[in-house]
Amino acid sequence: MDWATLFMKMDASVDSITLFVVLLCFCIVIGHLLEKSRWMTESVTALFIGLCTGIFILVTTKGKTSHPFVFDEHLFFIYLLPPIIFNAGFQVKKKQFFQNFITISLLGAVGSLISFVIIWLGSTFLLKNLDIGFLEIKDYLALGAIFSATDTVCTLQVLNQDETPLLYSLVFGEGVVNDATSVVLFNAIQRFDLSHITSTVAMELFVKFFYLFLTSTVLGIVVGLLTAYIIKKLYLGGHSTDREVALMILMAYLSYMVAELLDLSSILTVFFCGIVMSHYAWHNVTEKSRITTKHGFATLSFISEIFIFLYVGMDALDIEKWKFVSKSPGKSIGVSSILLLLVLVGRAASVFPLCFLSNLTRKSQSDKIGFKQQITVWWAGLMRGAVSVALAYNWFTMSGHTQQAGNAIMITSTITVVLFTNVVCGLLTKPLVRFLLPQHKQSSNIMSSELSSEMSLVLPVLTNREDPKQDSMSESDRLPPNLRMLLTRPTRSVHYYWRMFDDSFMRPVFGGRGFVPHIPSPNQNYLHERLLPEQHTIVE
Repeated sequence: MDWATLFMKMDASVDSITLFVVLLCFCIVIGHLLEKSRWMTESVTALFIGLCTGIFILVTTKGKTSHPFVFDEHLFFIYLLPPIIFNAGFQVKKKQFFQNFITISLLGAVGSLISFVIIWLGSTFLLKNLDIGFLEIKDYLALGAIFSATDTVCTLQVLNQDETPLLYSLVFGEGVVNDATSVVLFNAIQRFDLSHITSTVAMELFVKFFYLFLTSTVLGIVVGLLTAYIIKKLYLGGHSTDREVALMILMAYLSYMVAELLDLSSILTVFFCGIVMSHYAWHNVTEKSRITTKHGFATLSFISEIFIFLYVGMDALDIEKWKFVSKSPGKSIGVSSILLLLVLVGRAASVFPLCFLSNLTRKSQSDKIGFKQQITVWWAGLMRGAVSVALAYNWFTMSGHTQQAGNAIMITSTITVVLFTNVVCGLLTKPLVRFLLPQHKQSSNIMSSELSSEMSLVLPVLTNREDPKQDSMSESDRLPPNLRMLLTRPTRSVHYYWRMFDDSFMRPVFGGRGFVPHIPSPNQNYLHERLLPEQHTIVE
């Protein structure tokens, strides 16, 4: 390659990056303007902007291309996916997540397996009638893994975590575990010779799946605990807040890359690494580091998600793929319709029976998952997003290019399903949730949300301070009578025993809330002195 060609590629790369930075800024501005209505979520907004940009590029290039560069699935798995999954684990409400862990595991892991089997078998029998030609048994299994990966972002954006904590926890936790399960299944399918499925091969696939699930989880926990221990022992904040933040970022990314090197499920590893870091390491750092990490990880995740949906919108108009599809449009429409139907059926077959089983284990009627809540959970998992797109590119393309007509049909069908479920289901999510779960205290919720947004940067700074007016009261005395009676009764749940073990063995070694002395960041004492009286007024 001569220097002229190299410089031309560098210029093209700079142009592409500049374009995407401009589009990302545009998405943020438009998303802010549409935030109150919530009819157009960030993902749908990014898809529409990507479509409009693709049309503009098609016109300016005279139909040669619709996007500035070719998508590389490795770009997604190495750079874009880690911050999304890590932030999901880092921001998760751990108490709700682990109190509903059995139900979340049923919906996320067992539900994904049910959906995988239905989509695999359904596509095997139905797509053969369309005479696509090249699909083999591994391709049908891959389709099951690709389309069992859900995207619950649209539903989470309109659910209120304070009003419906159970439902929010189920949708959020199930979405993350579901994506992890789909990726583990996809990796297992890639590594096995499935030309002839026997009982032995099926058992090996089953064992491999749980081996990946278990070892990936353990690796994430170990890296998270190691990070907490290092920060607690060295107290890096005493030297530099930047070192604390840098260590948390690099250790999280290290867990992901080590899982990739060991052929484990990196998505599961980095998710549990995020949970462990938020439980231990986050409480060991200075106040400034807590604020930085909380909002920094969320920002990286937000940018990665918007980037992916922008590209999906552009690639929906890719000429290379549509040239193949235009020769047989009926096949493409048929494949898209069949896959969409299988997604609907597979989702229903996994959610409603598993929710019924979960309700059998819940003694209290108020803790049971109602039928309207089950419909919301079912609807939340209909949307397909970034993980499905990346897996489809990984399986049916080579370095972003489509080599066969069948591959082009499968990619365009995947993009069609993603666009349809995100646009149609995304636009109907808010009215559906309002109809099924009416909000009775809208005004008070607005005030509380505004108050929480204004204090979002202040609360992490004040978490370790106590209100002197409440020192004379015990924790149970400050609660309402009914809640006080409930909490004073002895309980012996799994969460209860975990808290005993955590307080006795884990937190003394790895730190955490209440086990690390409160030392404010340098030059932050004046902030406590100015904001603390206001915070006491708000609490009272």
